[in-house]
Amino acid sequence: MRTRSILLIVAILLVSGFAALNWEEIVRPSTLWFGLFVTQAPLGLILLGLLALTLVLFLASTAAMKTQSLMDYRQHQKTLEAQRDLADKAEASRFVDLRQHMDTQLRELRERDAISASEFEKSRLESQREIRAQLEQINRTLAARLTELESRLDGRLGASGAPVTTVPTGAVEGRSRIEDAREKQMREEARLRDEERLRDERLRQDNPARVEERVTAVDRPPESGWRRWF
Repeated sequence: MRTRSILLIVAILLVSGFAALNWEEIVRPSTLWFGLFVTQAPLGLILLGLLALTLVLFLASTAAMKTQSLMDYRQHQKTLEAQRDLADKAEASRFVDLRQHMDTQLRELRERDAISASEFEKSRLESQREIRAQLEQINRTLAARLTELESRLDGRLGASGAPVTTVPTGAVEGRSRIEDAREKQMREEARLRDEERLRDERLRQDNPARVEERVTAVDRPPESGWRRWF
């Protein structure tokens, strides 16, 4: 563009210099024939005027073409901006939908975990109640057997009048059964506590990993096709 402007200015200066040097010949009148009539007029001045008019028309045409090109460029830019806005809105909508889906999945996961924890707690309490009921039944049975053995022993001692220092076999067995039942209850409670502790640790380890993985997938979405062009 600069080269063409320089060449045009140089051409105008050369023509102007030539006209100045030969101005007397340019303005000298001569007989001119226009097809329908003949007149006396300076031929050089007419040709110089036609050249100037051609130059003005050329500059006007160039300016009009440049203006039209700028208008088309601005229209194209507006269209591109509108398309980019639509693509950004569509991508943002996909991100929102993905976030809502992730929130829904996490909420359902927490609800399932809460339901599982409540069911586990209910089963643990029910097992403890059953074990306690069995232990109470065993204690009552053993207490009744011990009372019966003591009454029989007291009756035999009262009838024979001789002291007996041996411990009844039934009493020893009853005590051993009570101790075994207590040990069984303690082992069962310890096992339930260990299971609950392991389950809580597993939930604490799994839930942050799932949340971090899903949030990382949301924060790093796949690159859209239009981003490679801008």
